[in-house]
Amino acid sequence: MAEIVVGIASSHTPQLSSGVDMWPDHAERDRRNPWLLGKDAQYRTYDELLAMADPGIERELDRGVWDDKYSRCQEAIAALAERLGKAEPDVAIIIGDDQRELFLDDGIPAFACCTGAELVDMPPSDEALDRMPKGIRAASWASHSDRPVRHTVSAELSRRIAEKLTGADFDITVFTEQRQGRSLGHAFTFPRYRLALPADLPIVPVFVNTYYPPNVPSAARCFALGRQICLALEGWEPSARVAVIASGGLSHFVIDEDLDQRVLTGIARRDAGSLTSLSRAHLRSGNSEILNWVCAAGLLEDLDATVLDYVPGYRTPAGTGAGMAFAYWE
Repeated sequence: MAEIVVGIASSHTPQLSSGVDMWPDHAERDRRNPWLLGKDAQYRTYDELLAMADPGIERELDRGVWDDKYSRCQEAIAALAERLGKAEPDVAIIIGDDQRELFLDDGIPAFACCTGAELVDMPPSDEALDRMPKGIRAASWASHSDRPVRHTVSAELSRRIAEKLTGADFDITVFTEQRQGRSLGHAFTFPRYRLALPADLPIVPVFVNTYYPPNVPSAARCFALGRQICLALEGWEPSARVAVIASGGLSHFVIDEDLDQRVLTGIARRDAGSLTSLSRAHLRSGNSEILNWVCAAGLLEDLDATVLDYVPGYRTPAGTGAGMAFAYWE
């Protein structure tokens, strides 16, 4: 079988790439958000969360604390990029979620594979940039280039994965063309712009609908999907060196450290039962991107996992922010 030479998992929140000066802008959006998923898996207003919050979170909002956390994140990203580079892969399987970038109301698949020759990162228009909140715009370099950028797809491996998944009774949407006016999403461009994935390295994007009900798969289904992708590599290009990248997560827009630690501990201990039993109620909103990590854990369960760092990036006293995490498998 093709050899999996490295697995990488990284958060991709704008908080990672906007600079600390923009964290207050991210915080201001939280205060206006009426649909914040609390630790009790109930949607709350900001004021409701604030009333329930641990007063100790205030200590996390010091500028010095923010600077330290931001530095840790940049060091972790650099370390993952270095590890990815040293692995010298021939192809990268990227597991991520589309957030109305390629897929809109004309069709949002639970799982999808692209069997076309390429997907293109289309830069936001000047009008779209003007509409963006300052913090999102400051981080846009980590998601999109300032010009159209082509990402070569390994159509052969994508087709093989789609066939094997279908044979295992997964219903997979397959597409070969990118609709005009749509872009490859940030979950799939982040590895190139932040993790130094080589521009000429073919990718296999595996799209998981984490955000948009009703067809959001369960944690158990995502773990099983990862296992089947691993089986699809058997017999394919025996000399091929494959990297696997999970993009997104962990808990956000309300940080749930207990949930994040359960995920990270489950991965480190190869505890499939813990990962597959994660509840749908807790894997909604931004937390849903944990499913990308769960899928990668199924794919990479024969390798040893190391959690490089976990940084709870609190940005308001109500506990909003992003649980930023970085891990690798070898």
